[in-house]
Amino acid sequence: MAMADAYQVLLEAAIERLQELKSRGISFVPVSSRTLAGLGAQRQTARAGGLPKPAPPGPPGGFAPSSSPGPEAKAAAFAQLRSEVMPCVKCAHLAAARKNVVFGVGDTSARLMFIGEAPGSDEDEQGEPFVGKAGQLLTRILKAMGLSRQSVFIANILKCRPDTPGQASGNRKPTPQEMATCIPYLHRQIDLIGPQVIVALGATALEGLLGKTDVGITRLRGHWRVFRGIPLMPTYHPAYLLRNQSQREKRKVWEDMLEVMAKLGLPISDKQRNYFL
Repeated sequence: MAMADAYQVLLEAAIERLQELKSRGISFVPVSSRTLAGLGAQRQTARAGGLPKPAPPGPPGGFAPSSSPGPEAKAAAFAQLRSEVMPCVKCAHLAAARKNVVFGVGDTSARLMFIGEAPGSDEDEQGEPFVGKAGQLLTRILKAMGLSRQSVFIANILKCRPDTPGQASGNRKPTPQEMATCIPYLHRQIDLIGPQVIVALGATALEGLLGKTDVGITRLRGHWRVFRGIPLMPTYHPAYLLRNQSQREKRKVWEDMLEVMAKLGLPISDKQRNYFL
């Protein structure tokens, strides 16, 4: 096959793949500068009919910088996504019961993203994730890490509170169908933000991201996984720590956060290392 023909085949395959991603609600795909340089070299080669030049080497450590939209383009993309999410009625029973759609909050260029399962009554009332007692505990955890709600991005698998017909209070677990319907919005948020690390808060959040497993959160927490090419740390939901006040359980979550801090290259003091010991 001639080089020009091979390039055309690759181009058509790439277009087909991008169209497939678009159909799944993905509007942004990070591409490394090394890949772009290699594509440019191959395009020039295809035109000239010669052999491709090797792409320039990436930086040490095997990581190549990802291209990302500029601030204006990202802001526009987030505004477009928000305009789609806020009036969403794909789950008619949730739309009928909710007070607010809970889009997510924080830095849209955050290196760290926290994902929970769904809004509760406080979140539904205020339209912001993790503002109830569990959210207040998450805020304290962030402060102990040297971070803030404004420096990370916080979202949920569902943007609407699961309805609880016949119940005056309480919450319920999102159904697999509800999670499958809503998660493309979260995928688009992740693609736009491009976090370096994601923390899954609780078993349901982990199930929404990675699918159902035969292993519980007790065994999965503290062990790195990968989601959409991003390191993912499963840990307990803050609500669990409100129910279980033991220092041992608090230390487990804190050890997970120390792993996250180390992965991000954040400074860790001796005082932080010794929390809950």
